[in-house]
Amino acid sequence: MIVEQMMTTDVVTLQASHTIKDAINLLREKKIRHLPITDHDGHVVGIVSDRDIKEATPSNLLDGQHQDVYATKLEEIMTKNPVIGHPLDFVEEVATIFYDQQIGCLPIVSGGKLVGIVTETDLLYKYIELTGAHQPGSQIEVRVPNKPGILFEVSKVFHDHHSNVLSVLVYPDKQNDDNKILVFRVKTMNPLGIIEDIRKEGFDVLWPNMPGMTN
Repeated sequence: MIVEQMMTTDVVTLQASHTIKDAINLLREKKIRHLPITDHDGHVVGIVSDRDIKEATPSNLLDGQHQDVYATKLEEIMTKNPVIGHPLDFVEEVATIFYDQQIGCLPIVSGGKLVGIVTETDLLYKYIELTGAHQPGSQIEVRVPNKPGILFEVSKVFHDHHSNVLSVLVYPDKQNDDNKILVFRVKTMNPLGIIEDIRKEGFDVLWPNMPGMTN
Protein backbone atom coordinates (compact mmCIF):
# COMPACT_ATOMS: atom_id res chain seq x y z
CA MET A 1 0.00 0.00 0.00
CA ILE A 2 1.23 3.50 -0.81
CA VAL A 3 0.83 6.64 1.29
CA GLU A 4 -1.55 8.22 -1.20
CA GLN A 5 -4.16 5.60 -0.31
CA MET A 6 -4.24 6.44 3.38
CA MET A 7 -3.09 10.04 3.86
CA THR A 8 -5.39 12.85 4.95
CA THR A 9 -5.67 15.34 2.10
CA ASP A 10 -7.77 18.00 3.82
CA VAL A 11 -4.81 19.35 5.79
CA VAL A 12 -5.18 22.18 8.29
CA THR A 13 -2.18 24.53 8.21
CA LEU A 14 -0.90 27.80 9.60
CA GLN A 15 1.94 30.09 8.61
CA ALA A 16 5.06 31.00 10.57
CA SER A 17 3.69 34.48 11.23
CA HIS A 18 0.69 33.11 13.13
CA THR A 19 0.85 33.01 16.92
CA ILE A 20 0.78 30.34 19.58
CA LYS A 21 -2.75 31.50 20.40
CA ASP A 22 -3.80 30.89 16.79
CA ALA A 23 -2.38 27.38 16.95
CA ILE A 24 -4.08 26.56 20.25
CA ASN A 25 -7.44 27.68 18.93
CA LEU A 26 -7.06 25.68 15.70
CA LEU A 27 -5.85 22.51 17.42
CA ARG A 28 -8.84 22.63 19.77
CA GLU A 29 -11.33 23.44 17.02
CA LYS A 30 -10.18 20.67 14.68
CA LYS A 31 -9.29 18.22 17.49
CA ILE A 32 -5.86 17.53 16.04
CA ARG A 33 -2.35 17.37 17.47
CA HIS A 34 -0.10 18.52 14.62
CA LEU A 35 -0.05 21.58 12.38
CA PRO A 36 2.13 21.80 9.28
CA ILE A 37 3.48 25.32 8.85
CA THR A 38 3.56 26.48 5.22
CA ASP A 39 4.56 29.58 3.32
CA HIS A 40 2.33 31.50 0.90
CA ASP A 41 3.17 29.02 -1.90
CA GLY A 42 2.21 25.90 0.05
CA HIS A 43 5.77 24.79 0.81
CA VAL A 44 6.27 23.11 4.17
CA VAL A 45 8.62 25.15 6.36
CA GLY A 46 7.90 23.60 9.76
CA ILE A 47 5.72 21.57 12.10
CA VAL A 48 4.07 22.59 15.36
CA SER A 49 2.67 19.93 17.71
CA ASP A 50 0.58 20.18 20.85
CA ARG A 51 3.74 19.19 22.74
CA ASP A 52 5.63 22.17 21.31
CA ILE A 53 2.86 24.44 22.54
CA LYS A 54 2.77 22.88 26.01
CA GLU A 55 6.52 23.37 26.36
CA ALA A 56 6.30 27.00 25.23
CA THR A 57 3.33 28.10 27.32
CA PRO A 58 2.89 28.56 31.07
CA SER A 59 0.72 26.40 33.28
CA ASN A 60 -2.97 27.24 33.40
CA LEU A 61 -2.56 27.50 37.17
CA LEU A 62 -0.38 30.60 36.86
CA ASP A 63 -1.78 34.12 36.78
CA GLY A 64 -2.06 36.25 33.66
CA GLN A 65 1.43 37.73 33.83
CA HIS A 66 2.64 35.47 31.03
CA GLN A 67 -0.18 36.16 28.59
CA ASP A 68 2.28 37.77 26.15
CA VAL A 69 3.69 34.29 25.49
CA TYR A 70 0.56 33.47 23.49
CA ALA A 71 1.48 36.22 21.04
CA THR A 72 4.75 34.45 20.18
CA LYS A 73 5.14 33.72 16.48
CA LEU A 74 5.08 30.05 15.49
CA GLU A 75 8.39 30.46 13.69
CA GLU A 76 10.01 30.64 17.13
CA ILE A 77 8.73 27.28 18.38
CA MET A 78 8.15 25.21 15.22
CA THR A 79 10.38 22.36 14.13
CA LYS A 80 12.06 23.72 11.00
CA ASN A 81 12.80 21.62 7.91
CA PRO A 82 10.75 18.62 9.10
CA VAL A 83 11.02 15.14 7.66
CA ILE A 84 8.60 14.78 4.75
CA GLY A 85 7.16 11.97 2.66
CA HIS A 86 5.85 11.50 -0.88
CA PRO A 87 2.42 10.16 -1.94
CA LEU A 88 4.08 7.20 -3.69
CA ASP A 89 6.09 6.10 -0.65
CA PHE A 90 5.15 2.71 0.74
CA VAL A 91 3.34 2.67 4.07
CA GLU A 92 5.99 0.28 5.43
CA GLU A 93 8.67 2.86 4.63
CA VAL A 94 6.69 5.58 6.39
CA ALA A 95 6.25 3.39 9.46
CA THR A 96 10.02 2.92 9.57
CA ILE A 97 10.51 6.70 9.41
CA PHE A 98 8.13 7.16 12.35
CA TYR A 99 10.06 4.56 14.32
CA ASP A 100 13.56 5.79 13.47
CA GLN A 101 12.84 9.50 13.78
CA GLN A 102 10.48 9.23 16.78
CA ILE A 103 7.97 11.60 15.15
CA GLY A 104 4.19 11.89 15.45
CA CYS A 105 3.29 13.05 11.94
CA LEU A 106 4.68 13.20 8.43
CA PRO A 107 3.76 15.95 5.94
CA ILE A 108 3.30 14.50 2.45
CA VAL A 109 4.73 16.67 -0.31
CA SER A 110 4.48 16.44 -4.09
CA GLY A 111 5.89 18.95 -6.53
CA GLY A 112 7.31 20.83 -3.57
CA LYS A 113 3.88 21.52 -2.08
CA LEU A 114 1.93 20.01 0.79
CA VAL A 115 -0.69 17.54 -0.45
CA GLY A 116 -1.44 15.48 2.64
CA ILE A 117 -0.42 14.34 6.10
CA VAL A 118 0.00 10.99 7.87
CA THR A 119 -0.07 10.69 11.66
CA GLU A 120 0.85 7.88 14.02
CA THR A 121 -2.89 7.40 14.63
CA ASP A 122 -3.41 6.89 10.88
CA LEU A 123 -0.76 4.17 10.92
CA LEU A 124 -2.37 2.48 13.92
CA TYR A 125 -5.81 2.45 12.30
CA LYS A 126 -4.35 1.13 9.05
CA TYR A 127 -2.55 -1.64 10.91
CA ILE A 128 -5.80 -2.65 12.61
CA GLU A 129 -7.60 -2.61 9.27
CA LEU A 130 -4.94 -4.62 7.42
CA THR A 131 -4.65 -7.28 10.12
CA GLY A 132 -8.40 -7.64 10.54
CA ALA A 133 -8.06 -7.12 14.30
CA HIS A 134 -11.31 -5.12 14.33
CA GLN A 135 -13.28 -8.08 12.97
CA PRO A 136 -14.58 -11.03 15.01
CA GLY A 137 -12.18 -13.93 14.77
CA SER A 138 -9.33 -15.88 16.32
CA GLN A 139 -5.55 -15.56 16.29
CA ILE A 140 -3.35 -18.59 15.76
CA GLU A 141 0.44 -18.47 16.08
CA VAL A 142 2.45 -21.27 14.48
CA ARG A 143 6.20 -21.95 14.62
CA VAL A 144 7.43 -23.32 11.29
CA PRO A 145 10.77 -24.04 9.59
CA ASN A 146 12.19 -21.01 7.80
CA LYS A 147 12.08 -22.46 4.29
CA PRO A 148 10.36 -21.66 0.97
CA GLY A 149 6.82 -22.95 0.54
CA ILE A 150 6.10 -23.40 4.22
CA LEU A 151 3.26 -20.85 4.22
CA PHE A 152 1.47 -22.85 1.53
CA GLU A 153 1.78 -26.04 3.57
CA VAL A 154 0.19 -24.47 6.66
CA SER A 155 -2.45 -22.65 4.61
CA LYS A 156 -3.74 -25.94 3.23
CA VAL A 157 -5.17 -26.70 6.66
CA PHE A 158 -7.24 -23.50 6.60
CA HIS A 159 -8.36 -24.33 3.06
CA ASP A 160 -9.51 -27.80 4.09
CA HIS A 161 -11.56 -26.27 6.91
CA HIS A 162 -13.08 -23.69 4.53
CA SER A 163 -11.83 -21.05 6.97
CA ASN A 164 -11.41 -17.45 5.84
CA VAL A 165 -7.94 -16.10 6.70
CA LEU A 166 -8.18 -12.36 7.38
CA SER A 167 -4.44 -11.71 7.58
CA VAL A 168 -1.04 -13.35 7.94
CA LEU A 169 1.95 -11.80 9.70
CA VAL A 170 5.46 -13.25 9.72
CA TYR A 171 7.88 -12.75 12.61
CA PRO A 172 11.40 -14.06 13.20
CA ASP A 173 11.76 -16.69 15.90
CA LYS A 174 14.04 -15.05 18.46
CA GLN A 175 14.97 -18.44 19.91
CA ASN A 176 16.02 -20.08 16.64
CA ASP A 177 16.95 -18.45 13.33
CA ASP A 178 16.04 -21.68 11.53
CA ASN A 179 12.36 -21.05 12.34
CA LYS A 180 9.84 -18.26 11.91
CA ILE A 181 6.48 -17.47 13.48
CA LEU A 182 3.32 -17.25 11.36
CA VAL A 183 0.43 -15.33 12.92
CA PHE A 184 -2.93 -16.04 11.30
CA ARG A 185 -6.07 -14.00 11.93
CA VAL A 186 -8.96 -16.35 11.10
CA LYS A 187 -12.65 -15.57 10.72
CA THR A 188 -13.90 -18.14 13.19
CA MET A 189 -14.62 -18.08 16.90
CA ASN A 190 -13.87 -21.79 17.35
CA PRO A 191 -10.46 -22.64 15.88
CA LEU A 192 -9.90 -25.86 17.88
CA GLY A 193 -10.37 -28.15 14.88
CA ILE A 194 -7.96 -26.09 12.79
CA ILE A 195 -5.37 -26.09 15.57
CA GLU A 196 -5.65 -29.87 15.97
CA ASP A 197 -5.03 -30.44 12.25
CA ILE A 198 -2.12 -27.97 12.18
CA ARG A 199 -0.50 -30.01 14.93
CA LYS A 200 -1.22 -33.24 13.04
CA GLU A 201 0.80 -31.80 10.16
CA GLY A 202 3.75 -31.55 12.54
CA PHE A 203 3.72 -27.81 13.23
CA ASP A 204 4.08 -26.24 16.65
CA VAL A 205 1.08 -24.09 17.64
CA LEU A 206 2.24 -21.44 20.10
CA TRP A 207 -1.12 -19.72 20.57
CA PRO A 208 -3.70 -20.49 21.70
CA ASN A 209 -2.13 -22.95 24.11
CA MET A 210 -4.79 -23.51 26.74
CA PRO A 211 -5.03 -26.24 29.41
CA GLY A 212 -6.22 -29.47 27.93
CA MET A 213 -4.81 -28.76 24.47
CA THR A 214 -2.13 -31.18 23.35
CA ASN A 215 1.27 -29.91 22.14
